[in-house]
Amino acid sequence: MNATKTKHFVWQPILLIITLLLIVLLTLFGPDEKTLGGTLSLVLLHGAWVWTGKVCFGLAVLAGLAGLIWRTRAHWILLTRALAYGGLFFWLTYLPMSLLVMQLSWVGFFFDEPRWRIPFLFGVIAVLLQVGLWLFNHPILTAIGNIAFGVALWWQLGGLQNVLHPEAPIATSDSTNIQGYFLILLVLSIIFGAQLTLWLYKRLNLKRTQA
Repeated sequence: MNATKTKHFVWQPILLIITLLLIVLLTLFGPDEKTLGGTLSLVLLHGAWVWTGKVCFGLAVLAGLAGLIWRTRAHWILLTRALAYGGLFFWLTYLPMSLLVMQLSWVGFFFDEPRWRIPFLFGVIAVLLQVGLWLFNHPILTAIGNIAFGVALWWQLGGLQNVLHPEAPIATSDSTNIQGYFLILLVLSIIFGAQLTLWLYKRLNLKRTQA
């Protein structure tokens, strides 16, 4: 590995940590709200976090399609893998965050809430799918698997019915401060997701070139 590549591998984790620290600080010093109080920031973060996961899985679908169309272009398969791994990271960290938000907001757990039950089910499926794709290590299977999962995820989450979970709380909010704060959290989360995906892609590409 040359000096330039070594420098990139050193700086990428540092940039990841810096972005994550910015997100943590923004969450700690976020706005309050009459109903949720100081937990509002965590509620908004968990919304930004799950949207970033959805974006990663959605982009994994597009990269998977490109990998099927241009089968000789191995970087598309690496990219769909990196995006799926990034999406899985956000999803698996979103789930415990969702439990904490549930406890703080509803003073208890309601596991029949579709906004918890369906994402949890997809989290389990995502882990099993990525383990299976890693074991088979076949580019076409990887592309098809990520396409099928991403499409199913977006389709299922788009038609969820809410029980206790409010319907589009950010979009229907009267507070531009809350909406602006959520947008900043979302942008930072997506930046973090892009940095994570790039780091994963380069790790996968390095492994492929050394094989």
